[in-house]
Amino acid sequence: MNHTHFQRVESAVIFALSLFFYYHTGAGWWMFVLLLFVPDFFMAGYAKNNHFGALYYNIGHSYILPGTLLFFSFFIAKTTLLPISIIWIAHIAMDRMLGYGLKLKTGFSDTHLGKIGRKK
Repeated sequence: MNHTHFQRVESAVIFALSLFFYYHTGAGWWMFVLLLFVPDFFMAGYAKNNHFGALYYNIGHSYILPGTLLFFSFFIAKTTLLPISIIWIAHIAMDRMLGYGLKLKTGFSDTHLGKIGRKK
């Protein structure tokens, strides 16, 4: 198994665990469905150029921000932070499971998991 396949399998496990933990938050599934694709708004950076687009996209598609939100959700009495952070983590895992990795500055279809799209 090469590193790309390994990372995709790993992401599938993270996605499944996200579903499991989200279920145990008791939050409604309507919120999960409603917010699952919100991180894709980080693609808006590509309206400027590839370099900025990749940077902006990667900020929203790394585990740093949702992991930080998850951490702080345990110290703040706002119960919505925990399910939101889990949804964000699930989105990232789902993207990587499907082959949409962190972007390279050469273009949207160039990722750390390889090129997105049809293989020629």
